[in-house]
Amino acid sequence: MNLEQRVGQQLVVGVPGTALTDELAQHLRIIRPGGFIPFASNFQSPEQFRALIASLHEVCDRQLVVMVDHEGGRVVRFGSGMTRFPDALTVGQTRRPAEVLQQGLIEGRELKALGVDVNLAPCVDVLVEGADPVIGTRSYGSDPRQVTAMGVARIQGLQQARVAACAKHFPGIGAVPRDPHVDLPTVDVDWEEIRRVHLVPFVDAIEAGVATIMSSHVCYPALGLAPDLPATFSSRLIRALLRQELGFNGVILSDDLEMGALRNLCTIGEAAVRAVEAGHDLVLICSELSAQRQVLHALGEAYRSGRLSLDELDHTLTRLQHLRQRVGQAP
Repeated sequence: MNLEQRVGQQLVVGVPGTALTDELAQHLRIIRPGGFIPFASNFQSPEQFRALIASLHEVCDRQLVVMVDHEGGRVVRFGSGMTRFPDALTVGQTRRPAEVLQQGLIEGRELKALGVDVNLAPCVDVLVEGADPVIGTRSYGSDPRQVTAMGVARIQGLQQARVAACAKHFPGIGAVPRDPHVDLPTVDVDWEEIRRVHLVPFVDAIEAGVATIMSSHVCYPALGLAPDLPATFSSRLIRALLRQELGFNGVILSDDLEMGALRNLCTIGEAAVRAVEAGHDLVLICSELSAQRQVLHALGEAYRSGRLSLDELDHTLTRLQHLRQRVGQAP
């Protein structure tokens, strides 16, 4: 593979519509992404969706890693073919971990039948009173032990069905005061609180073998970081804390780089470079095709100039290959 083909594997992209068009096919042949993230606009029926996935694999000349936000409650993308489970907060108040493991198993089997490899769930953010409702019912609750028990059970169920789980949003946004889809928020927690409360579910998720972890577009100045530096761009949080100190050896992915939190900080190409520089394996660009091309170009230039390490790219591609093997994709 040439450099562009290797770099393309770091991109997880969304596409418009329910079927492949000539224009979209040409775009995908250029960027050769490693993953696809579908939304409700991509889904009409299980049969149509499986056909869309097959066409994306074919035009990219590789099996894409298909990952979807299927949290339950209000965050689901498929209108049929899936059991509808309540939101995490309701589950946390009414279910036992053994039942949540069964939920994960059912979801995993149904997602696998649709061609999905990764469920971008569960949210293991510990809810703090007064936080923005962007997390709200997506959290299992305000007790880190409760969030841990439910999150680990869900992870185990999903992964027993050979669908990778994703613990999000590292290092925890349960206290977020504003929605990062719209604006760049700050969480004012210090190291004592973040270790005692917000990191607990991530530590246990790692011990349980969670396959992927997603970071957050949130600033944490009380941790000694710059006030306008989101976790997405922080090597202290991603590379030093998550990868080295906590020992996570799976795949680290960003949240959508097109979210409003990053819009005023830099171009989307620079955002991708900073995210990879901080230690991410995958970057999500969920909507704009032009933004996906910008990201591919910016990452390629950063690797060619030496700003990004080709050795680190090799490590990323190895982790992605391990992920593919975990979910049953052929080598």
